[in-house]
Amino acid sequence: MAARGEHVSTQTGNTRKLLAWNREALMWIAFYGLILLAWAGIFAMTRGAANANLGAMPAEFWASLCIAAEQANFPALVVMWTLMSGAMMLPTFVPALRTFRDISTTGASDLSGAFALVAGYGSVWLGASVLGAGAQMALSGAGVLSPFGASISDFLTAFLLLGAGAYQFSKLKEACLAKCRMPLVFFMEHWKPGNTHAWGMGLKLGVLCFGCCWALMALGFVGGTMNLLWMGAATLFMVMEKLPDIGRWLTRPAGFAMILAGGAVLLRALLTL
Repeated sequence: MAARGEHVSTQTGNTRKLLAWNREALMWIAFYGLILLAWAGIFAMTRGAANANLGAMPAEFWASLCIAAEQANFPALVVMWTLMSGAMMLPTFVPALRTFRDISTTGASDLSGAFALVAGYGSVWLGASVLGAGAQMALSGAGVLSPFGASISDFLTAFLLLGAGAYQFSKLKEACLAKCRMPLVFFMEHWKPGNTHAWGMGLKLGVLCFGCCWALMALGFVGGTMNLLWMGAATLFMVMEKLPDIGRWLTRPAGFAMILAGGAVLLRALLTL
């Protein structure tokens, strides 16, 4: 009888582990699926309505995302920037989410807490998307952006490059980046149980991430806000910059490179006056 009881107990334990593993796998599938959907939306946006197989989605909606900002409505631009933010910034959140889930295995939280954490993080970038859309409308209205959201003014290009390069050396960038590179330390300092607190921690991480990356995201007006090559390269750089062992070798050299590029563009602009 004792042996049978131990066998049943073992089976029960294995079943619970399997269910926990399945739930964990589904959570990560959902997270990466969100990233893929964002990239698919961007791809459809850049391809245009004529070449995108979007099912029941009105073609006019996607077409409105592919025209110059002065011709598009503000909500459409917000959607475009939201897709960009999701595609580019969610990959950089993977280390923090993985750390949160590792801590959660102790019973400190559950899957709903993970979704709350991502929702808090995403809320910040939704707000940033509104700012980005407003900036694009303003710059397009001033006639300094192409229909694809790229600068056609050497002075604007130089300003963005010099500003982003200088920000790489700022104390604010350094402070935000230090927190992003050490998510375990962040959670040890801010952890409180409950989904509301998980959402709040996601919000704080989103603010820190915004503090790290806003200037790099603004370079979208140099590479083009609908340029897939630029978005892919920027995403890879921001992911690597947040890795402690790799990122510390990237931040300042990238700053120097942007300053040199900005200086060259500014010199060209001045020589052509």
